[in-house]
Amino acid sequence: MPFYGGEELATVYDEALDEGFGLIASNIAEPNIMMGLMEGADRMDSDLLLQMSGGACRFAGDGDAVAGLKAMGNYIETIAERYDIGVFLNMDHQTDLEFIEQQIELDIPSSIMIDASHEPFDENVATSREVVEMVEAADSDVLIEAELGQIKGVEDEIEAEEAFYTDPEQAVEFVDKTGADLLAISVGTQHGVAKGKDLELRPDLANDIRQALRDHGLDTPLVLHGSSGVQPDQLQEMLKHGICKVNKDTRYQYEYTRTAYDRYTEEPNAIVPPEGVVDARDTFFNETDWSPNKDVFDPRVAGRDIRERIADVHADLTEVSGSAGQSLFK
Repeated sequence: MPFYGGEELATVYDEALDEGFGLIASNIAEPNIMMGLMEGADRMDSDLLLQMSGGACRFAGDGDAVAGLKAMGNYIETIAERYDIGVFLNMDHQTDLEFIEQQIELDIPSSIMIDASHEPFDENVATSREVVEMVEAADSDVLIEAELGQIKGVEDEIEAEEAFYTDPEQAVEFVDKTGADLLAISVGTQHGVAKGKDLELRPDLANDIRQALRDHGLDTPLVLHGSSGVQPDQLQEMLKHGICKVNKDTRYQYEYTRTAYDRYTEEPNAIVPPEGVVDARDTFFNETDWSPNKDVFDPRVAGRDIRERIADVHADLTEVSGSAGQSLFK
């Protein structure tokens, strides 16, 4: 079955560290983006890491996050069986410990990101460690990703912007104390605690963090969040320094809406009555000479376009990230 758990995902990250590529971790909240991503990844022979936030789970479950996770988990598992690549699910930016415990009990996700990065360093460590211990107590193979951004306790002593870059030695302390399997770092992308700050992208800092971890016997995969504005050459530079997971969400959201917009604006008179015709949508235009064209307004028409566009976008991203041709599960 190609919808795999944490043990198999760990082997992908090991290969990524050895070969210098990264997985594009792609957020979903509904099926069209998910199916487009599977098609794009399969086309390029790349393993696929899907992501769901708590908000996405609530959306998919009509307000019930657990129901949404179950529904999308079943959907992913069923559709993934059509493909010969490895498909994984990461729970993105989780803050609700009760929901995290339910995720572990359900054994649906391959990995979970606990986000306590807005907390002071020691509280971030404690919360992240608590989640790692949940997994250990359940004897689960779910991987845990944690995030370290602000430098602990020194914001008043250094330039304000510098406080939002991850410090290499603190990264070592953080991974050592939490036992996290992956570490999301702040190196200048517009995300999380650094969002809205005028930060310079720092590939050199990713290298320093990677080297500091290795010097202490920690071969921890690094994660880049907030990458939608990062250009291909910048991303490829990051991948040289232990970045194995690169999050993408906003790009897909835009492509979804832009693709639907392009489809509908090509033939507006097939959807919206022209000037002079009463907009009698409540009676479905049964008293007008004009009527909408089902060949255009059927949601499946735009849905297919969206899937194709998402597939193309993700296929391109697998080439940029180097994961194309690297599937371990063909």
